[in-house]
Amino acid sequence: MVEDTMFSGESKNIEYKVSLPDKSEKYMKTIVAFANTQGGKLIVGVDDKTHQIVGVENDVLFQLMDGIANAVSDSCVPQIIPDIEPQTVDGKTVIVVSVEAGKNRPYYLKSKGKDNGTYIRVAGTSRQAFPEKIKELEMEGARISWDELTCVGYPVSEEATEKLCQDIEKFRKKAGMAEHSVKKEQLINWKILKQSEGQLLATNAYALLTSDYFSFAKTQCAVFKGTDRAVFLDKREFTGPIYTQIEEAVDFVLRNIRLGATIDGLVRKEKYELPPEAIREMIINAHCHRNLLDESCIQVAVYDDRLEVTSPGGLYNGLTYEEVMNGHSKIRNKGIANIFSQMGLVEAWGSGIKRILNAAEEYGLPRPRFQEFDNMFRVEVFRNSFPMTNEKESIGEASEKHRRQSGEQISTIHSKRL
Repeated sequence: MVEDTMFSGESKNIEYKVSLPDKSEKYMKTIVAFANTQGGKLIVGVDDKTHQIVGVENDVLFQLMDGIANAVSDSCVPQIIPDIEPQTVDGKTVIVVSVEAGKNRPYYLKSKGKDNGTYIRVAGTSRQAFPEKIKELEMEGARISWDELTCVGYPVSEEATEKLCQDIEKFRKKAGMAEHSVKKEQLINWKILKQSEGQLLATNAYALLTSDYFSFAKTQCAVFKGTDRAVFLDKREFTGPIYTQIEEAVDFVLRNIRLGATIDGLVRKEKYELPPEAIREMIINAHCHRNLLDESCIQVAVYDDRLEVTSPGGLYNGLTYEEVMNGHSKIRNKGIANIFSQMGLVEAWGSGIKRILNAAEEYGLPRPRFQEFDNMFRVEVFRNSFPMTNEKESIGEASEKHRRQSGEQISTIHSKRL
């Protein structure tokens, strides 16, 4: 099975070389990219176009293996130690260079320096990393979360701190969690505030949770006509504390999808055409896992056929798409994640994707789609019509009813996330 994967074509984790290039830099980029991303295998002796196994001559096999080991040692900073071994396939010998996802990021080519020699893996190619990606790799290597860094110059006010504490208490109550008083001492313990020489300092997370200080930290919502972005029907931009953005974005989506009614015996039951739990989960996940070094906004788009939520930043710190789909999680924004957990917005790490899938299945919707790019992650839940007593009337009723009851509606779907 592993062999089938290795020789079925190039991918994010597999690259072929029909022979070893004379200039080592041509394949060192791939070694560096594997170490900076999710690891991978460079296989020498396979044609990258036809996938034909041509093999490596036995009389030069070990010479080539030594050459690869020396090139990696001489060319890459910090040190990368690959596993280099021969493997026989269809009676021919290939060289398999296995590189693990590195912990001392960023890795780069010594000859080019960090700014120009850092590469990441995107689909089946190795690409030079943009400056914001290099910064994130640096933080990954230093085990630092950007939202826990001091927000230089941002004031810590009693009013903002008290409001944040009160809001956390309110969210805990709505989520059915044990009630307890939240004070600034808890914010210090949760690394939202820092103490230094008798002063309280704000972290980036504190700024995100109390204001619209960062211009990129906003949620853009839109309704489009049809299935592409050609024609806007409605658009809103939400700023301020990110937890209020979540509420406002969920409210926006619910206002712009249908609230239908079905008859079960003598009982008339109302429900949205998309599961509110999945909507909320998608938007919470986007805020919790976004790359805050990328100055793009979270986008929530409603089309005729789907709801689409896009967050800046690909998968974090070597996490693979397969791992995400199997419930694994790595926390990019530790301070935000901790507060979301304290608010009851997050329960079990890594369960968000499963919750979205389960909610869609229970609604009888098509399977949601998850797309990973080098600088963004996108989740799509597809709309599907269902029987209603009077569709035209229900749409109008839904809009007005939602405006009157949005606080109550949101409260009922608030809990147990990610």
